[in-house]
Order: sequence, then structure tokens, then C-alpha cells
Amino acid sequence: MANTPQSKKRARQSEARYAVNKARRSRIRTFLRKVEEAIASGDQSAAAAALKTAQPELARGVTKGVLHKNTVARKMSRLSSRVKALSV
Repeated sequence: MANTPQSKKRARQSEARYAVNKARRSRIRTFLRKVEEAIASGDQSAAAAALKTAQPELARGVTKGVLHKNTVARKMSRLSSRVKALSV
């Protein structure tokens, strides 16, 4: 348990950051799920639209330090190639 005033403050800050990051991760996953569902339905225009709205959220996750940039780059790349494959 935190004893010094500084460690108590750090514990409070840690809890607050955890809550914010958890909400942000959940929001990102929701956007990703919408893209996955659109791909599964086979609707290329809906999948492209969902991907277009998901990309800024993913990028924001990187700038906020929730996700690693290579992870996001990989996810965007794989999703966009899957959406592109629907049109064929």
C-alpha cells in the first residue's frame, strides 16, 4: 500500500489513467468490430465506410499511447486488404 503522499498521488493518477485507457481501448474495439461485421456481411461499401471511421480511432490510440504504432499499422493494413478483396 502507498505510504508517502507522492506514492498516494501516483496511485490515484494510475487508477485514473487506467480508467481512461480502458475506455479508449473499448471504443477502438467497438470500431474494429463494426468493420469485421461489415466484412462478414459481404457489403463492400459498408465495410469501406466502417474502415474509414475506424482508422482515425486507431491512429488516436497510437498518439494516446494505448496501442503500439506497428500493431495499428498491421491492423489497418489487414483490414483494408480484406475490404478491398470484397470488391473482387
